Amino acid sequence: MAKNTTLIEPRLPRGFIDSEPADLAAIEQMVARIRKVYERYGFDHIQTPFLEYTETLGKFLPDTDRPNAGVFSVQDDDEQWMSLRYDLTAPLARYFAQNYQDLPKPFRSYRQGWVFRNEKPGPGRFRQFMQFDADTVGAAGPEADAEMCMMMADTMDALGLAGQYVVRVNNRKVLDGVMQAVGVTDEGQKLTVLRAIDKLDKFGPEGVRLLLGEGRKDESGDFTEGAKLDVEQAEAIVDYVKGAKPGDNEGVAELDAMQALFTSAGYGPDRIRIDPSVVRGLEYYTGPVFEIELTFKVQNEKGQDVVFGSVGGGGRYDGLVSRFRNEETPATGFSIGVSRLASALKLTGNLTSEPVTGPVVVTVMEKDRIADYQQMVAELRNAGIRAELFLGSSRQMGKQMKYADKRNAPAVVIQGSNEREEGIVQIKDLAEGAEAAASITDNAAWKMERPGQYSVPRGEMAEFVKRIPAVAAWTKANG
Repeated sequence: MAKNTTLIEPRLPRGFIDSEPADLAAIEQMVARIRKVYERYGFDHIQTPFLEYTETLGKFLPDTDRPNAGVFSVQDDDEQWMSLRYDLTAPLARYFAQNYQDLPKPFRSYRQGWVFRNEKPGPGRFRQFMQFDADTVGAAGPEADAEMCMMMADTMDALGLAGQYVVRVNNRKVLDGVMQAVGVTDEGQKLTVLRAIDKLDKFGPEGVRLLLGEGRKDESGDFTEGAKLDVEQAEAIVDYVKGAKPGDNEGVAELDAMQALFTSAGYGPDRIRIDPSVVRGLEYYTGPVFEIELTFKVQNEKGQDVVFGSVGGGGRYDGLVSRFRNEETPATGFSIGVSRLASALKLTGNLTSEPVTGPVVVTVMEKDRIADYQQMVAELRNAGIRAELFLGSSRQMGKQMKYADKRNAPAVVIQGSNEREEGIVQIKDLAEGAEAAASITDNAAWKMERPGQYSVPRGEMAEFVKRIPAVAAWTKANG
């Protein structure tokens, strides 16, 4: 056969990553803890597909002849546009509207899954990432929003982050009232003001003043256009985000009601607090908005100490379901950025990416005895032990042991002709062997002592392997 001289370069698309077994195992640990909190609050698990009709994702995405700005889109054979989901909220609105007659109201659900953004990738900014959402659809009162904030706090505690986070809460109605009071009525200008407020943590009050006015030039010389407010308008908004109490309006009353609920349930300002600088970016928020901020310090790319920052957030979005149904349907929820939260947990020692415990490897010493070795593997698996038969071509013990090491195998099982005649197997506890070998400097002594290696009657193989510490730990966790 002629050799193919045209090889394809193995490369990832920009903005995407591969996930290794250890990283996936760490994520699964974290997700399991989050799920327990959500289910304790009475939320049920549902899943929606990766693809939705583009119109389902809504007016919050660019409207172009080819709707692939911001999202990844394809055209179906019936010429309808479909897009990979941008978040998990718009698909939930579609699901609720489509199944309206059969669902309880309010409807409480959580979803975990990948979302996709057709945006320019950069450091820490990916085109595919995982979110974990919880939402209540059909509950209008501030108690539903307050419950979301409480669940966010309890989730952080369950992940070992007590004392290292704060859930910050604001209300879009308050922001709208402040802007109306200073004469900001144009929708485009409102969005520019909201973006400026959102930069308070990054640029401070003076930077926000510049962004509310003519604009701000950063260290690189790039200029960001401002909201073009006059000095009095800008100062009124800066005073608000610095904590000045706005006049009474519906949003203030809702925040007061939520604060009373936090206090009565024992959630102090060290866990949940009202913060007028919280904005949240999506246009569809209509009331309370909230954000989980991790408060411990990390170093940025310039070596400066900065607060780790947001790992999730959400708010009330009473208009989203009404795109599918004539009546307005209240809804509130939040989303956790799984990858970013996992990074935070690793930094705090609450999540480890240790190598996954591999399978016990049954070695193949005699090719004509494959059936015997496969029987050993079956016995181990039937005993609840993760096991595999070495399927490589080599019969050399050294190469099979190297394979077991790369698989992070806790043990190997060996039976050559001598062991078969004696009715035994050799079992090597690789962790114990490595630990003992570290103290043996003489190669001849190591060969004589064979640390971590045991001769075991063939009929007792599975029971002996189950007692090896690394195997026992795996079977306990996965049994």
